Amino acid sequence: MVKLAAIAATPLAVSGQVLGAEAAPAPAGEKLKETDPMAVALGYKEDSTKVDAVKYPQHKPEQVCSGCALYQGKPGDVEAPCTAVGNKIVVGPGWCAVYAPKPPAP
Repeated sequence: MVKLAAIAATPLAVSGQVLGAEAAPAPAGEKLKETDPMAVALGYKEDSTKVDAVKYPQHKPEQVCSGCALYQGKPGDVEAPCTAVGNKIVVGPGWCAVYAPKPPAP
């Protein structure tokens, strides 16, 4: 019975992440792959120029992970953790649907 409960709860946990619940932190240095369920749900691409313009009409060519407020890297970092995907490593020239521009520097 315990096994059945654990199996039944698994889709809820996964769907909760996909639907916007906060993702659990990733092990240090784990890179997000485009095939990861979270990446698929967010339309993540390692190359912003390859984003499906029909599916994501809000995407603009200048929007890249390194310019997003959720990207935890410093200017010039090629890759860094992203809070939108549980701190998995994303690449600077990537993009996903939760892109939010970094606020201007004071």
